[in-house]
Amino acid sequence: MASFSSVVDRGSLTKTCAAVGTRLGLPKDTVRGWCRREGAGSVTGEVLTSAEREEIKALKAKVRRLEEDNAILQSAATFFAGALDPRNR
Repeated sequence: MASFSSVVDRGSLTKTCAAVGTRLGLPKDTVRGWCRREGAGSVTGEVLTSAEREEIKALKAKVRRLEEDNAILQSAATFFAGALDPRNR
């Protein structure tokens, strides 16, 4: 089967879906619906699945928590370093 790269119009999802739908014998709205459901907002970007989007969301939340933990540890280290400084006694 030929590659669909020859039918991709980099500027319009609607035109691309129409071209792909014609090749597959499907209505453009069907193909466009699949793209929207999977989150393909732009044919130039990378398409992520729902599972990948959920994983990214969970990883971003984990990074946020780790950054908060790191800030707390840095503050504690600064506090205790100041408290143990002999010049402050």
